[in-house]
Amino acid sequence: MDKAALLIIDYTNDFVAPDGALTAGKPAQDIASTIVTLADQFLAKKQFIILPTDLHVANDPFHPETKLFSPHNLVDSRGRAFYGPLANWYAEHQDSPYVYAFAKNRYSAFANTNLDNFLRERQITDLHLTGVCTDICVLHTAVSAYNLNYPLTIHKKAVATFTPNGQEWALAHFKNSLGATII
Repeated sequence: MDKAALLIIDYTNDFVAPDGALTAGKPAQDIASTIVTLADQFLAKKQFIILPTDLHVANDPFHPETKLFSPHNLVDSRGRAFYGPLANWYAEHQDSPYVYAFAKNRYSAFANTNLDNFLRERQITDLHLTGVCTDICVLHTAVSAYNLNYPLTIHKKAVATFTPNGQEWALAHFKNSLGATII
């Protein structure tokens, strides 16, 4: 039997809350309960819930995103905290051995992190992706996972981004170019 893990990517106030610095807005807010339900389902089966979360320093002249986006997910900021229902879920379950949150500094949760080692040490073979933004960090994480031979499942009702076109394009790309299962 394959072992699966749920990734909840960048589901923070800055990307989701109405006043977030780089918010995807209502589409991102609307997936909150689906993400928490999936986290509960994975935890009930003693499967890992992994929360890779963007982390930045204000006005970092060496980080490429400084030129692309307004400051977001800054260290020790309210914007970097998990959004709404996920914040409550994480506060309740953060000490579980099946919950793993870590900082990332690029779009992909695999870039410059120990995620691949973490998954392989636990014999995790399949990844289920959720979070924001579908066509940026979720997409880049999916491409990295594909290149590392992880089968992918994308939960269509648990990913969101800035525009309907970006959402539609990314979902098609997951399926047609990465062989992901879309549910």
